[in-house]
Amino acid sequence: MKLPLQNKTVLVTGGARRVGAAICRRLHAAGANVMIHYRASATEARALAKALNAARAGSAACVKGDLLHHETPRAVVAACLAEFGRLDVLVNNASSFYATPVGKMNERAWSDLIGTNLKAPLFIAQAAAAELKRRRGSIVNIVDIHAELPLKDYVIYTIAKGGLAALTRSLARELAPAVRVNGVSPGPIMWPDADIWKSAQTRKNILDRTPLKRVGEPDDIARAVEFLIGSAPYVTGQIIAVDGGRSIAL
Repeated sequence: MKLPLQNKTVLVTGGARRVGAAICRRLHAAGANVMIHYRASATEARALAKALNAARAGSAACVKGDLLHHETPRAVVAACLAEFGRLDVLVNNASSFYATPVGKMNERAWSDLIGTNLKAPLFIAQAAAAELKRRRGSIVNIVDIHAELPLKDYVIYTIAKGGLAALTRSLARELAPAVRVNGVSPGPIMWPDADIWKSAQTRKNILDRTPLKRVGEPDDIARAVEFLIGSAPYVTGQIIAVDGGRSIAL
């Protein structure tokens, strides 16, 4: 039986850990070849590629790159083409996330958060555009429900993800009809690593305002990405919230 993404190649930025790794695993299971981009998570990236290649030889590879460097987007796309000979799907998953409350913002945080969450997806999409058009491919951006519901103390991050939502819609117009561009907005899927998110009270407060009353799984995001890539040929310019209903609750 032919798998839904068989003979397709997918590039996942920030694909070594957490949600990115879940996306890589699910799309690989659907038949895709996967290029796992990473910046610092070399051990995790190589382990993931090894596991995927054990399941299907020659189906996964890694590429290192700092997406804030102006040459990296082109280099990452070129590495994907050199490894697999094609690129059908770009998943912009790489992200920086930390607090920047008013009074404590600085240029470094602005450059990092805007660069990782907005600038990098734009320029890697531009680098991939010609090949994606050739393959009539697609882009999926991992946004955030806080693009619409600002997260207190996370001013720059919220701005960046709001920009990514706008970029999703803009690229959907710019790259149509050959390339579809959509987004997935996670809600409470995995708790961030920062100490404030380890508080039981903080977590309870969030889940109390989430209609499904539980944290989602990384694979919930991966399933939505797979749907947009493989089962939604007439969908573009849309952003799906995968958040247990958090975005509709006060």
